[in-house]
Amino acid sequence: MRNVTLILDDGSRFHGKSFGYEKPVAGEVVFNTAMTGYPESLTDPSYAGQLMTLTYPLVGNYGVPPFTFAENGLPHFMESEKIHAEAIIVSDYSEKYSHWNAVESLGDWLKREQIPGITGIDTRELTKVLREHGVMMGKIVFDDEPDNIPQAEYAGVNYVDKVSCKEVIRYNEGEGKKKVVLVDCGVKSNIIRCLLKRDVEVIRVPWNYDFNSLEFDGLFISNGPGDPDTCDAAVQNIRKAMQNEKLPIFGICMGNQLLSKAGGAKIYKLKYGHRSHNQPVRMVGTEKCFITSQNHGYAVDNNTLSSDWEPLFINMNDGSNEGIRHKKNPWFSAQFHPEAASGPTDTEFLFDEFVKLL
Repeated sequence: MRNVTLILDDGSRFHGKSFGYEKPVAGEVVFNTAMTGYPESLTDPSYAGQLMTLTYPLVGNYGVPPFTFAENGLPHFMESEKIHAEAIIVSDYSEKYSHWNAVESLGDWLKREQIPGITGIDTRELTKVLREHGVMMGKIVFDDEPDNIPQAEYAGVNYVDKVSCKEVIRYNEGEGKKKVVLVDCGVKSNIIRCLLKRDVEVIRVPWNYDFNSLEFDGLFISNGPGDPDTCDAAVQNIRKAMQNEKLPIFGICMGNQLLSKAGGAKIYKLKYGHRSHNQPVRMVGTEKCFITSQNHGYAVDNNTLSSDWEPLFINMNDGSNEGIRHKKNPWFSAQFHPEAASGPTDTEFLFDEFVKLL
């Protein structure tokens, strides 16, 4: 294992060993406090451009499932067709794995997909630095190549355009009872699986595609990476769709932010984001709390919601917005991931609520 150093923008240095693909890399350093689910997280397009730190110390002990695909083109066990995170940073990498569904080690998978992995880092200390300073840019540099220093930008880059599909893809064509247009900002596969399970036809379109000329019964806006302010084309198309006040609309994660922007609200960047399986949210107006899976660095400013909108969920840790709904029209969203994959499935009922509206 070659020696590597993680260098943060504030000058902090963390020394470790390489166990993945051997190349220097740069990106936004974020932390995820989930105990499991690294195959799903690594293949989540929302991690594009980011160096993912896992706070749970032991990683790799259950290996990696096979990268097999269903007839409809969706992977069986992953959330997209490849790893999207720029790198993974762990405390203690387990080379030996044991799991009924594993076919290779995490290290071998990273090497095959040309993604760096570093181990031996004090990830708890790194997380404390990120909590106090906020997320920041970082570089993974190989100690024996001190002059090979990568450069990366995160702010202002349209990562949604990098991960969205490039053409219209139809699932369950002619089979579903209702048609749903899915605006792909970097959609996780389990979102599509959850819709297909509810017997709808899914028309997946690129993030900037004007879908308003299509025939459909409902609009779904997906999760995605980066800054929602880079996605104005999607906001304009959503606004156009909102001229039909009876059209059901459901957004998840980035979809919550884009629906909010279409409704006139503003977005701000969280200090260090929410990335975990254990974020408690309360449904506004009730005493109902749900444990949710989350992965986002931006949030909707509740104070900028117009009088036609109201918060639907609130984060119990920091009071930030976790979803909105329109007071009259069938439009709502969740900042968290009701489809889980990985994480708790407490809120999958939101898909049922959406399909009932179609």
